[in-house]
Amino acid sequence: MDQPGPIAEPSARRAPRDRLAIPVLAFGGILMAVMQTVVVPLLPDLPRLTNSSAGAVSWLVTATLLSGAVLTPVLGRAGDMYGKRRVLTGALALMTVGSVMCALSSDIVVLIAARALQGAAASVVPLSISILRDELPPERRGSAVALMSSTVGIGAALGLPLAALVVQYADWHTMFWLTSALGALGVAGVWWAVKESPVRQPGRFDTLGALGLAAGLVCLLLGVSQGGQWGWGSPSVLGLFLAAVTVLGLWWWQQLRTELPLVDLRLVSRPRVGLSHVAALLTGFAFYANSLVTAQLVQAPKATGYGLGLSIVATGLCLLPGGITMLLFSPVSARISASRGPRITLALGAAVIACGYAVRIADSRDLWMIILGATVVATGTTLAYSALPTLILRAVPAEQTASANGVNVLMRTIGQAVSSAAVAAVLVHHTSLVGGAPVPTLHGYLLAFGMAGAIALAASAAALTIPGDDPASDGTKQTQDRTRSSRDEALEGA
Repeated sequence: MDQPGPIAEPSARRAPRDRLAIPVLAFGGILMAVMQTVVVPLLPDLPRLTNSSAGAVSWLVTATLLSGAVLTPVLGRAGDMYGKRRVLTGALALMTVGSVMCALSSDIVVLIAARALQGAAASVVPLSISILRDELPPERRGSAVALMSSTVGIGAALGLPLAALVVQYADWHTMFWLTSALGALGVAGVWWAVKESPVRQPGRFDTLGALGLAAGLVCLLLGVSQGGQWGWGSPSVLGLFLAAVTVLGLWWWQQLRTELPLVDLRLVSRPRVGLSHVAALLTGFAFYANSLVTAQLVQAPKATGYGLGLSIVATGLCLLPGGITMLLFSPVSARISASRGPRITLALGAAVIACGYAVRIADSRDLWMIILGATVVATGTTLAYSALPTLILRAVPAEQTASANGVNVLMRTIGQAVSSAAVAAVLVHHTSLVGGAPVPTLHGYLLAFGMAGAIALAASAAALTIPGDDPASDGTKQTQDRTRSSRDEALEGA
């Protein structure tokens, strides 16, 4: 087992062993997003295929959301302590095992457990970004981090049409056999092409903090995700929210009094870090509404007067241009961050998201306008999501990169969960009967777009309040100065 070593400065000499490291890490990020998305086309048919209720089937999404939210900061901290490549490989392996379980079973309990295992893959992106920081020279780091951040949207855009095609033309288990093979390829690629980072933060793992955070997040996200079904004023949901406030309050108190906490709350309290997390929460909300609403709107029956009645395959293809745009714009985001600073990139990206929703409000009847609006939102998401990890990299010490980025991803996840609940609440309260079935009205969709656009503007404003880049506060420079100071002291002592 590797022993914790001294903090090392990133340099060209510690670059990945070959040029495949960055593509392999990006492949892992795309695969993670694909794995989260592939179950969506199956949801309408799974009650029949698994002999279970629609409520039970919904847990295939909820279980992944909950486990991902809990495990992302935990595995990020473990990566900082025990080795980022080691933890990254384990997360991809858990994702692959979960996919194999889905391929082998039709039992809903097994499928839910398997999807919970796949939630571990949510830590892939923050761990990969941390490896890139440790291993790449500064001139290559920005574009690589931007690409890694964009893989979330790229994978989601690719996963939906891929899954829809498999479901339409093959047995649904085939889809999970395919993702299992891709997962195994990802594990092998990381093990072969990526070197273990020498940057560690020695110490004991905060088990009590991990359990407390897990309990609090499960209560919070379970209440948010199930509030629409159980009733927002039901005793179950109110009890979950009360438990979340209590447990997370106690967890906060415990973290401030622990020598080596799971999450360094003193670091989070710094404006550059804390405001970046707030912006991540708001951006996650704004981004997620695009995928949720677009898919429902284009599949709505033509009898509604606005729906296009598209198939799930055609729906996925509508979102595909957004994924391609995210791939193309990731280097643009890196260049803007290098010249103007990541907070300007984040503010610009959030503003572009708001412009995309303005397009959606202006016209959500014509297919080309729907695709255009969705693509503009995807472009803004690329700029914003690429800037967020760069903000974190510049604000925290190198030995805390994975855990800090894990918390940032957690905030995005919470934003997405709240977005899902808010959009569902708006659409449920604005429905009309079409063919005897309640269907959201166009007004409901436009309200959802307006809500998401307003949140995007709030994210842009939050980004502008983040203190400007100060080289003296750059996390990398802090680490380098601390390392040089330690070396000078050692030489003086000698």
